[in-house]
Amino acid sequence: MKAVGQLVVIEGLDGAGKRTLSDGLTAALKEAGASVAGLAFPRYGRSVHADLVRETLHRGHGDLADSVYGMAMLYALDRSGAADEIRELQAANDVVLLDRYVASNAAYAAARLRQHADGEVVRWVWDLEVSRFALPRPDAHLLLRVSPEVAAERAERRAEADSARTRDAFETDDSLQLRCAGVYDELAAAGWLAPWHVLDGVAGVDLPTLAKSLLG
Repeated sequence: MKAVGQLVVIEGLDGAGKRTLSDGLTAALKEAGASVAGLAFPRYGRSVHADLVRETLHRGHGDLADSVYGMAMLYALDRSGAADEIRELQAANDVVLLDRYVASNAAYAAARLRQHADGEVVRWVWDLEVSRFALPRPDAHLLLRVSPEVAAERAERRAEADSARTRDAFETDDSLQLRCAGVYDELAAAGWLAPWHVLDGVAGVDLPTLAKSLLG
């Protein structure tokens, strides 16, 4: 029986370069002989919950964006709807790369409530997504670490170059991004949900070496 593929999650601030890392790492893994599949969250255009997130973050649906738990529930429901697809991708590939996953919910919800990684909302996210929804658990997190200032500058340039990727209410909140960076560091230090590997998003990543380490 074929072994289930590794589930590797790329995390980081908005504008950290997660999509670029995902594309480059996919190419490096394939060069090393691995079969690779990928999925990005939220699944805009594919999930009603993800589309509600996008609409809300661009000031739709009244005051829904003000509810930390309400927004976190929408993100979680989007992932719950993808659980079977993730398992199918794992069964068919050596590695499945996810651009954002459960840790994003934990980091942003905690940052919005000004809590730390050991706070109540992070435990709630775990209980909801890991325990209740039984989402596939990742084998590794890759935290692409950049300063909030660098992330904001990159997100702004991205929005200018692509009208479909305008910055939302979370992306334009500099203080939220700063707090979120701190929570991500705490999650990584605690090894929350799966082992974390912190990557320098400014100096660059040695993709062939990273690919080999993931493949063991």
